[in-house]
Amino acid sequence: MIYKTSDDWRAAASKRILLFGMSGLGKTHVSNLLRRAGGWFHYSVDYRIGTRYLGEHIVDNFKRVAMREPFLRDLLLSDSIYIASNITFENLAPLSTFLGKPGDPAKGGLPFEEYMARQELHREAEIAAMRDTVRFIDRARDLYGYDDFVCDTSGSICEVVDPHDPTDPLLTLLTQHLLPVWIEGSDAHTEELIRRFDRAPKPMYYRPDMLRAAWYEYLGQTGQSPVGVDPDAFVRWTYARALAHRQPIYRAMADKWGVTVAASEVAQVRSAQDVIDLVAEALERRR
Repeated sequence: MIYKTSDDWRAAASKRILLFGMSGLGKTHVSNLLRRAGGWFHYSVDYRIGTRYLGEHIVDNFKRVAMREPFLRDLLLSDSIYIASNITFENLAPLSTFLGKPGDPAKGGLPFEEYMARQELHREAEIAAMRDTVRFIDRARDLYGYDDFVCDTSGSICEVVDPHDPTDPLLTLLTQHLLPVWIEGSDAHTEELIRRFDRAPKPMYYRPDMLRAAWYEYLGQTGQSPVGVDPDAFVRWTYARALAHRQPIYRAMADKWGVTVAASEVAQVRSAQDVIDLVAEALERRR
């Protein structure tokens, strides 16, 4: 790790952290807090994916849907209107919409192989966006004079790394420049995330082997055909399994490559100094 002790961290002229964990536990909250405090550059991996790497795919998806409507089709073909994605750090809906959900097309579902193709595009984009972190560290310093840097990762970072491999290329690169910080949720947090997801299920990225296994298991359990699957029902069914699948990977990432803070601790931070103190405490616990 680039900071061996809490004293190293507190004394560092450049503080650089990589926040990871399930969506909804405080990564973006902390990142926004640090950015607003001044002196910290906030690099959002999801934003980078949705603008730099999947931006054209996202807009093409909007256009594909618009072309089904004769009124909009005529306007598009005559260049009378244009369609753009208004993705922001706080609103990543355009990215989720592109990923989509498999199942009944009458309910907005995608053919499973099309869904898997979009998942693969996301995997490639996520790896590229994570690699871009290093360039943005230099860019933040050279352009804006920011020495402190927070990388706000996607919840699916655990799907594109192998923390048990000491030579994992992505983790090796990132930990040369940042301190990984896992925001760990409690059982109560997990239950709340599941309840929240049930109310508003959204697309997510999963490892392809896990996703294919889940798809065929779901078809077997329900007896449904692929085109008869309710897309929301499938992603709800998959989500709890994803949490169970991801938790040990997150833990291994923290144990072998970084430090851990509790989501309950993160909920209490109110300033950049609180974040600095929290990371220092996590480094102390690791000793």
